Amino acid sequence: MKHRSQLNSALARLKVKKKVSCNEDLLETKASSTADFQLPRYVRVNLLKNTVEDVIDYFKREGYNYQGQATSVAELRHLGQKQFTCDLHIPELLVFHPKIDLHEHFLYTAGHIILQDKASCLPAYLLNPPAGSHVIDACAAPGNKSSHLAAILCNKGKLFAFDLDTKRLSTMGTLLLRAGVTCHELANQDFLLVDPTNPKYQDVKYILLDPSCSGSGIVNRLNQLTDDEASSSSERLQALASFQCKALNHALSFPSVERVIYSTCSIHREENEDVVEEILQQHGNRFRLVNLMPSWPYRGLATFLEGPWCIRAAPKDTLTNGFFVAMFEKRCGEETEQIQESSADEVMSLTTTGLNPVSSSEKQPVASTGSARSRKMKLIRVKKQKV
Repeated sequence: MKHRSQLNSALARLKVKKKVSCNEDLLETKASSTADFQLPRYVRVNLLKNTVEDVIDYFKREGYNYQGQATSVAELRHLGQKQFTCDLHIPELLVFHPKIDLHEHFLYTAGHIILQDKASCLPAYLLNPPAGSHVIDACAAPGNKSSHLAAILCNKGKLFAFDLDTKRLSTMGTLLLRAGVTCHELANQDFLLVDPTNPKYQDVKYILLDPSCSGSGIVNRLNQLTDDEASSSSERLQALASFQCKALNHALSFPSVERVIYSTCSIHREENEDVVEEILQQHGNRFRLVNLMPSWPYRGLATFLEGPWCIRAAPKDTLTNGFFVAMFEKRCGEETEQIQESSADEVMSLTTTGLNPVSSSEKQPVASTGSARSRKMKLIRVKKQKV
């Protein structure tokens, strides 16, 4: 309401630009493909303030009909306006009819529930840091993922949250206060400038990285009406992917880190599988990709060996916003030694056959890197099977 006059002016200019006379005519643009599609209303129970059972009872006393835990995505499509269910993947997530508005509900205003899309809940749920851990939320605002991490930590340990936007960070502080989060330390700082060797972060073992992205997976995104063609151009996607690679490289440089979640709300391969593949080529001797939620129906693209180990989300397949999640896990010492041994054996083999590994890689840098890495992975699997 504070910006009502400016918003009305912007809307008027937009209608002139699109040559339409009423607001409804704007929906006949490229946004029309998703305008009629509505996602369920997802409600995450804030375990710092309440329990799933008590929240269910509260809604039942208000006349809602609890359907039990869902067993398939299809069940979520047919909820009545007074029906709700428990999500089939995330136990603290409740699912309501799309038209249910809970923004004025007591449980929301008091911080007992968080209105958060299911796909957005996946990063913290999959990272799953033990209570008492030290965790970094690298690009934290507006804070829903941070509050989810704090709930998983049971407000124990330490949650370092970084964001470069002062206003977003201020809003995040208010949200975390309402959610009862006390284990956090907010910093108005660029994550890329955080020193991994700072003793403050020596015990950080878990990092959640949800960097800036194109936002192309968000259903009914208002930017669809105002973005120009350059917003999804190849140049912009490459620029975003370059930043995402830098941020992911930085996250993996923290000395004690054991697990890093990388997520985007993008549907573009350039920001998802391509970023993960590039990072694996650089850090595959130290980190491996985790095969996430094998029962999840929508997998990463098979553009490289472990691509399907990542998970994707999409409105029609998972009834969520478009999303992508990958998890890197530090290899144990034995695995690292095996990779180093296989690399040495490979060089020796090339040397004894009269081939020059340097000149060979200069001719085919990408193919050589990928094939060498694949051979390393196969060798590790064979050794594990023997053991």
